[in-house]
Amino acid sequence: MSWRRLRILIEHLPPESATMTALRNSLDDDEWAEHAERGEPEAARWSQLEQLTAALIDAVRRVEYVLICVNRDGKSPPPDPPEPIPRPGTKTRTKRPPLSDESAEILFRLINGGA
Repeated sequence: MSWRRLRILIEHLPPESATMTALRNSLDDDEWAEHAERGEPEAARWSQLEQLTAALIDAVRRVEYVLICVNRDGKSPPPDPPEPIPRPGTKTRTKRPPLSDESAEILFRLINGGA
């Protein structure tokens, strides 16, 4: 068997295989950061099953959030939306600062055709 053939066989192993798990676990922090910058969750430490479980948990949290928002009384402030479970190999979401009055005015002028 040639080295090329071996490399192709290893690259096409399922993500849950012991070989792929060992390769992912051997990555250092700099390599993890590089995968996160490129947005490659398949290169992360989680298997496909773990990714699907995290997606299911996120969906249940969103349903729970909507249910709470719909059934709250109008006087209480709405709860914060749920944060998704952080996944390895993906960028973490950063919170945007609130829009200032000055920025809102500039945006309003741009939307209405003013420059």
